[in-house]
Amino acid sequence: MKLALGTAQFGLDYGVANKHGRVEIEEVRTILSLAKASGIMTLDTASAYGQSEKTLGKANINGFDVISKIPPFPTGAYNDIGGWIREIVNASLTNLRATSLRGLLFHRPMDLLHDSGKEAYQTLVAMKAEGVVEKIGISIYQPEDLDELIPRYSFDIIQAPLNILDRRLISSGWLQKLKCKGIEVHTRSAFLQGLLLMNPANRPAYFLKWAHQLNQFDQWRTRHGLTALQACLGFLDQNNDIDRVIVGIDSSNQLEEIIKNSLHSDLIASPELELTDEALINPSRWQL
Repeated sequence: MKLALGTAQFGLDYGVANKHGRVEIEEVRTILSLAKASGIMTLDTASAYGQSEKTLGKANINGFDVISKIPPFPTGAYNDIGGWIREIVNASLTNLRATSLRGLLFHRPMDLLHDSGKEAYQTLVAMKAEGVVEKIGISIYQPEDLDELIPRYSFDIIQAPLNILDRRLISSGWLQKLKCKGIEVHTRSAFLQGLLLMNPANRPAYFLKWAHQLNQFDQWRTRHGLTALQACLGFLDQNNDIDRVIVGIDSSNQLEEIIKNSLHSDLIASPELELTDEALINPSRWQL
C-alpha cells in the first residue's frame, strides 16, 4: 500500500478542515494500531510539528519507518551547523524513543544554498554512514526548488505537494526525472489540507474566489460516481512513479475511511481540473 501516515495533527491544530484540534494520545495509539494492521508502516513527522514526535514516542512506534525533518536553519547555528543538526536529530530520536530514522529531510531545502549548506548536507551524509539515518532528502514547496538543488546534491528521498488540482510535479517533468534518477518520491497535500474533502458550504470565505474551479472538481467526480476521497486517492494511486502518499489523520475513523477508499482507479482525471494559482494550491499563501 502506498499510503504513509502524516502526523502533524498529533502535535498541532493543523489543517483547514480539522475541527478536533490536536489528536489525543489514546486516539494516536488506535490510529497506529489500525495503520499497522493495514500495512501502513511509514510515519512522516518533524521536530517543527509541536508535540508530534513526543506523542509518537509515547504511543510506541516499534516496527514503523519514521521520517523526520530538520527545521529551517536559525541564524545562530551558522557557526556550527553540523553540531546544531546533530542536536536536533538527537532530540528527535529521544522524543521518538528510537535509535535511528528511516529518513531525514531538510524542511526548508533552500537553506542548502546558504554558505553553510554544504556543511549541513555533509552532516547528513555522515549520519547516514553512521547508521543514524537510512536515507536523506528534502521536502520541497514547488518543483522549481529542484532546478537549483538536484544539480548540487544527491538525495534519496524527495517529498513534494501533489494532488488532483496541483500537478506541478508532473507537468514540470520532475516526477519522471526523479524516478529516472532512482530517487524515492513521497507526495503530500493529497487533500489540500482537507479542502478538497469539505462540503462546499463549509469552505472558508477565502476560497470563494475559486468557487467555480472547486465546483468543477465536485461536478467531475460526481459524474463519475466518485466521492471526493476516492477521486483524490485514485488520482495519486494510479501514478506508479509515486512511492508514498502521505495522508494527514486526526481520527481513527478518518483512517478507516481512507483505507476503505484507497482502491486503485484507472479513471483519468480531466486536465481541466489542474490549477496553478499558488494562492489556492499553496496553503502557506492562504489568508484565513
